[in-house]
Amino acid sequence: MPSFDTVLDPDMVELRNAVDQAGKEIGTRFDFKGSSSRVELKEKLVTLFADNEFQLGQVFDILLAKLAKRNVDPRFIDRSAKIEKIGGDKVRQQLVVRSGIDSETAKKLQTLLKQSKLKVQAQIQGDTVRVSGAKRDDLQSAIALIRKEIAEQPLSFTNFRD
Repeated sequence: MPSFDTVLDPDMVELRNAVDQAGKEIGTRFDFKGSSSRVELKEKLVTLFADNEFQLGQVFDILLAKLAKRNVDPRFIDRSAKIEKIGGDKVRQQLVVRSGIDSETAKKLQTLLKQSKLKVQAQIQGDTVRVSGAKRDDLQSAIALIRKEIAEQPLSFTNFRD
């Protein structure tokens, strides 16, 4: 039976490269000279440091530009965390790198496919969703539907079996 897996998985190598390039650019730019602005990546957490909130916004913009250049979808970065003061005027913001489909999105995906009247079944398997169906055309229609309806998440489709 044909099937595919729907996953939310960033390319961590390219993400690391983008963070490294952003750090190099921050080190060489004139407007950051003498400041403590920097970007760090540990596991699935990107931390931005700057002297003030304006510079933090600039650091984030540099990071987004480097992510786009390395073909990493910026939707993998969750910027909902608050900006923290860490002494004096210095600030930091911790950005979580999204990885794995959360249960709420998986359930939304499952109900979307059920309501679509396509002849496919969706099974939640940990942080992936396996979609299987009788015909390959139904699976391709399911992929198109998922891309259209769940546009806020950078979902990808792997393990396509015929």
